Amino acid sequence: MARRPVAMTLALAAGVVGSLLAPAPRAEASPPGGKDVTAVLFEWRFDSVARACKSQLGPAGYGFVQVSPPQEHIQGGQWWTSYQPVSYKIAGRLGDRAAFKNMVDACHGAGVKVVADAVINHMSAGSGTGTGGSSYTKYDYPGTYSGADMDDCRSVITNYGDRGNVQNCELVGLADLDTGEGYVRGRIAAYLNDLLSLGVDGFRIDAAKHMPASDLADIKSRLSDPGVYWKQEAIHGAGEAVSPSEYLGNGDVQEFRYARDLKRVFHNEKLAYLKNYGEGWAYMPSGKAAVFVDNHDTERGGDTLSYKDGANYTLANVFMLAWPYGAPDVHSGYEFSDRDAGPPNGGAVKACYSDGWKCQHAWREISKMVAFRNTARGQGVTHWWDNGNNQIAFGRGDKAYVAINHEASSLNRTFQTSLPAGEYCDVQSGRRVTVNASGQFTATLGANTAVALHVGARKCGA
Repeated sequence: MARRPVAMTLALAAGVVGSLLAPAPRAEASPPGGKDVTAVLFEWRFDSVARACKSQLGPAGYGFVQVSPPQEHIQGGQWWTSYQPVSYKIAGRLGDRAAFKNMVDACHGAGVKVVADAVINHMSAGSGTGTGGSSYTKYDYPGTYSGADMDDCRSVITNYGDRGNVQNCELVGLADLDTGEGYVRGRIAAYLNDLLSLGVDGFRIDAAKHMPASDLADIKSRLSDPGVYWKQEAIHGAGEAVSPSEYLGNGDVQEFRYARDLKRVFHNEKLAYLKNYGEGWAYMPSGKAAVFVDNHDTERGGDTLSYKDGANYTLANVFMLAWPYGAPDVHSGYEFSDRDAGPPNGGAVKACYSDGWKCQHAWREISKMVAFRNTARGQGVTHWWDNGNNQIAFGRGDKAYVAINHEASSLNRTFQTSLPAGEYCDVQSGRRVTVNASGQFTATLGANTAVALHVGARKCGA
């Protein structure tokens, strides 16, 4: 989501952020293809993303990488400057057009598709010269938009119970585009088509909730590929005028309740409650939900887990990747104490775990679960077990099995699975595990650890 331009208090109120004209493309059950996990490399330069695709994401089995907004934006070192566009040139701090194209090609070569974070609800909150040299004022972007292309409401959104206020007024003071206007729709579509021409495979639509679903439907219908993968940021807020479900006809919608509830469960409740997680908790249909443990907004706002939560965070990611609900995003960002702080080295990642880059996508406990998920795709949950508290285990048909011990003491148990007999490698620890002819194995899990087996990892070190 876009950042507060003046006071710059990042955490947008719950529910701040976030259909197709017939015939509507079918909303995918997950990003198209057999690999539905997206690594979100937040504020990584495009050349750094290219290297990660080849060295980490492709080999781990990630299906997609999501990159931060590529368009020209306001100047400044804070991360949220990327969410205040001033033109649709690919000329932000993360790289120019050539670097973007090289990144797309490199990722495709590694078997990884590319999702671009698209900021199309608004422009900037002030005036100046953009990162690509374009001059602008809040309501005038020469060659792109003028004041006539902005919504008539020139005041900040104050009432989430009023649909018109949410979708016509200014999100944290940012100039709000009139997406009901034909020219604006066409100009946004031209930008997205430009990204498609460079090989982009999908879009994350920032602040979707602040645009009518029918406006987004019209824009999507103008694309060279109207069925392109499309996930929308629309935050659920109880009693609000705009519901995320309104956007399901356009494509996937990010299910913020999933991440919020995971924080509550891992911090204060029982993992045993997760037995029917997803639709059983009244979330959106699994086939249209994009899920995550954290994203760039929520880790700063504190309404979800973050890297600062240690084992709670790691095990929540293990659970998300093992559990068959939604299409998962794995957030990968950088350390921060100042919530406004921009990326280290301007987004250049010289090496993971240096200069503050956390590289969560590459943590063994997380990255090894990507192949687990790919192997288990299409399999339901089998052999659920819990101790009534914070120890759980479950299988994914005859393809995979995971056990999570989120208690302070060790768990020693014989687990019943549907796995074929033989030797497996626990992808969490790298240790050998033997499944007997009855589908059972015995393991000891230390406090706050997991064990994960799948038929694609039969020998350690292979």
